[in-house]
Amino acid sequence: MLIKLTGGKIYDPAHGINGKVKNIYIRDGKIIQPPKGRMKVDKEYILNGKIVMAGAIDLHTHIGGGKVNLARTLMTHEHRTDPHPQTTLKRSGSGHATPDTLSAGYRYAEMGYTTCFEPALLPSNARQSHMEMADTPMLDTGGYALLGSDDFLLKMLADNADQSAINDYVAWTLHASQCIGIKVVNPGGINAFKFNQRSLDVDEDNQYYNISPRDIIRSLSRAIHELGVPHPLHVHCSNLGVPGNFESTLATMDAAEGHPIHLTHIQFHSYGTEGERKFSSAAAQIAEAVNRQKHISMDVGQILFGQTATISGDSMKQYTNHQHAHPKKWICMDIECDAGCGIVPFRYRDKDFVNALQWAIGLELFLLADDPWRIFLTTDHPNGAPFTSYPHLIRLLMDRSFRNDMLAHINPLAKQHTILDTLDREYSLYEIAIMTRAAPAKILGLKDRGHLAKNALADITVYDPQDNIEAMFEKPLYVFKSGELIVEKGQLKKIVRGKTQVVRPDYDISIEKKLNRYFNRYHTMKLSNFKISDDEMAEGIGSPVKVHACKDRIA
Repeated sequence: MLIKLTGGKIYDPAHGINGKVKNIYIRDGKIIQPPKGRMKVDKEYILNGKIVMAGAIDLHTHIGGGKVNLARTLMTHEHRTDPHPQTTLKRSGSGHATPDTLSAGYRYAEMGYTTCFEPALLPSNARQSHMEMADTPMLDTGGYALLGSDDFLLKMLADNADQSAINDYVAWTLHASQCIGIKVVNPGGINAFKFNQRSLDVDEDNQYYNISPRDIIRSLSRAIHELGVPHPLHVHCSNLGVPGNFESTLATMDAAEGHPIHLTHIQFHSYGTEGERKFSSAAAQIAEAVNRQKHISMDVGQILFGQTATISGDSMKQYTNHQHAHPKKWICMDIECDAGCGIVPFRYRDKDFVNALQWAIGLELFLLADDPWRIFLTTDHPNGAPFTSYPHLIRLLMDRSFRNDMLAHINPLAKQHTILDTLDREYSLYEIAIMTRAAPAKILGLKDRGHLAKNALADITVYDPQDNIEAMFEKPLYVFKSGELIVEKGQLKKIVRGKTQVVRPDYDISIEKKLNRYFNRYHTMKLSNFKISDDEMAEGIGSPVKVHACKDRIA
């Protein structure tokens, strides 16, 4: 079947196309070259004046895993008050900040998103995480395996293991957990919390293993680079939410020693201590450092006002923050030899000084970042705000007048402590397409999506231009997934299932001898039960895998 999209204004930054009118041809789920000569078109969509982009990609959204389910369990009140009725296509669901799997998939697709990544997949809980993501319709998915507080790695570092052995362990973890990248959360801090440390700075030692977060960052970022894994080490820095933590963030950049590194939800790590409240914006210092160092990328983790739930593997900081829970209930737990997690419901208020300044800091980071290829649009769903807030966030970035109207309503003291009203920048549609399509595909090594050229998956979103940019991004005119029309005028037309995106770096299989001894002594499961095969993924544990290429391994 040949499908033609005629006359749309194409925004394809991967190929430098900025609003050019072009036709797109689709066959067998992929974009093809314009056919030569006369050829029958089976279905044509006339898109004169419409905006055409690749399907959006969210590189950081908590949609699968044990802590996500715990958050759903804790947030029963929002599931009672926000039901999603069954329709002829949709099954019923519920939840706003912590939607069920079905509702998450439906809502992402209705906004034009076609691929999403769970950023903290615990290897020991990988089966359950993949089950949740496979139960999330409409989307291709993937996960970043969580390392950096697991006892096996920390013991290797404490014993001065060769970097090659650490590389083998990292590669083995990616294979065993069916993931596409590696994430580190509060490096070593989750483990230190189990030994009663309540804070851990970049050059402070874990008191049990006598290694620092710097040691962990250095080793893991080097491993990812040497293995040729496309996505850099995905780092949740030390001292999340602590005034003055921008210095830890700068130290974390330095710890990578020039290897590529991605700093996630960086808004929560960009705080100073100036002013009478001893809480201030350090967005300018962070943005300057990232602008200067081309091997560093970041996503923002923008907060937006309203009720949400904070969910994190950073049990150390979630324990500290539980006193701010709204409503007053929370969860903090240890997870065997790997990590921990915490869930704290939270309401961000525009009249609260700290919350208002957090909102401004995130926007400052967006507007001060020079390179849209190295900054990504996220709210750290649901930590800063639910992902359904993305259209509102895009409007804040594209419309200075609207942004300043919102600024006028926040806490007046916070307004005095931000430079937001001096920033004239307005993002263009082309830059939004970079941040939400081309750049995520590039940094994740996804050559088959994020663009609109030959052989790309026909994951395509079409928008009807409107003066209100928020309304435009809320309800696309059309969304295609692998060439199938799944959304029309903001309404689902067809339910589809996605695939799991993975990488497979080479490694020395002999690492399993050490791992087998470790599992037999310390774990409650056997090594053979820990690993997930492709057959298991395809038969119901998850969804069929799509393997993306690694770069050549660096000796």
